[in-house]
Amino acid sequence: MKRQTIITILLALVAVAGLAKTKTAEVKADSLLLFVQAGDSCMQQYNTFEALKYYQEAYAIAKKRSQHMVQMKLANCYYKRGNYRETADLLKLVPEDSLSHEAFRQLCFSYQKQGDNDSFIYWASQMVYIYPMDGEVVANLILANIKAQQPQGGIIHGLRYSQRDSTNILVNRALADAWFVNRDFTAAAKLYNRLLEQGDSTFNTLYSAGMCYSQIEDLEQAYHYLKLAFLMSGMQHYGCAYRLGVVCVDTKRYPEGLGYLDLAKQLMQPDTTIMKAITLSQGEGYYLTERYQEAVTAWKEHLAYNPTSIATYYNIANAYAYLLKDSEQAESYYRQFLDLARKEEKPTDKLKEMIKRAEDWYK
Repeated sequence: MKRQTIITILLALVAVAGLAKTKTAEVKADSLLLFVQAGDSCMQQYNTFEALKYYQEAYAIAKKRSQHMVQMKLANCYYKRGNYRETADLLKLVPEDSLSHEAFRQLCFSYQKQGDNDSFIYWASQMVYIYPMDGEVVANLILANIKAQQPQGGIIHGLRYSQRDSTNILVNRALADAWFVNRDFTAAAKLYNRLLEQGDSTFNTLYSAGMCYSQIEDLEQAYHYLKLAFLMSGMQHYGCAYRLGVVCVDTKRYPEGLGYLDLAKQLMQPDTTIMKAITLSQGEGYYLTERYQEAVTAWKEHLAYNPTSIATYYNIANAYAYLLKDSEQAESYYRQFLDLARKEEKPTDKLKEMIKRAEDWYK
């Protein structure tokens, strides 16, 4: 009797334990669902900050059970917050056939936004194998191949897409650029023409079309497109002005061409304020690293942008006098320094000292 009682109690305990285990699993499942729902609710309000907390809690439960749905929701939240490293780290662990279309795009573009061109090419190539008609990804994949100096790879992707859709402007732009970089100017020109027919008369399309026609020596077409491009740039693009000027001269439009070339020269002049700062800093850097001849060269360039810089004449003169041992050059720059310095109505004590040192060197 006692033995039967013990067996009954043990069976009851096993049943209770099983029930407890079932309840625990149900609680975990309910918790996962609640965290996901809370995160989704926050995302509907564009509150990625609060959503992140809920998705992280859900992911901690879900990753033990290999539930990729929560992983993609958490990655989506990171992506929309600009945390592309976390996005990529999460999504690259999801099997490719389990990635949603949006998650796959986020994986690709996370690498692109981090400047990792090679990883973008790899994952975008994987994606277009599964989703071949995503034109935006195809176009970016072509451009990434151009950036990697592999335009042929971009051309292959572009042609494969164009077999099914030859009207996508994003893809056509990128494919035309790939043909251009690959120096197949005839193919590029045809595609730029197609873009113009589609209404894509942007500066880049017009300029590239003009460049293609100049390369294949169809100068009238080159003139036509380059002139349109230059006008579209507000007559501010020096490269276009230069190319247009060359084409004009080659087609015997001499006055017009010379005008464009003169304008190109004006547009190419660098920003004087920036060049003043750059050349002055270069001179100081060369001087402090005892590269005195290069310091003098930089200071002379500085004078081209800032011809009234009294201190620069003085620095050059000192370098020639004491470091490069060139008395003739030293005398020339000391004289120019003194000519400017003596015109100062209210010279500072520092300038007075510099004048005295220059005059002493003459003596």
